[in-house]
Amino acid sequence: MIKETPDPPDIDGEIEADTTFTSSKPAMSERRPNPIFNIVPDVDNETLLVHACETLASASVMASELAFLLSGPKRNLALAIQQMITLAELSVNRVLDEVDPQV
Repeated sequence: MIKETPDPPDIDGEIEADTTFTSSKPAMSERRPNPIFNIVPDVDNETLLVHACETLASASVMASELAFLLSGPKRNLALAIQQMITLAELSVNRVLDEVDPQV
């Protein structure tokens, strides 16, 4: 039987913790997010929470629509994702209620 993938190269000795993949990443202070996706710094928390809630609501609807197109385990997976989105939406709504009580 012919093996489709080659054997990994032999490495003599142990790999030190300093040579892991994380050492090649820049430190947090050196990382700069892509400016195309930045949020304006002076946006208030309530506005951010409202947009997060609306985004989660839209994602929930999309996951629900997808679930109706699927069947079996894939449908269950889509419904589980939809449920997780709904739970996140409830959490954001709770925080939003604390920021701006509607009493």
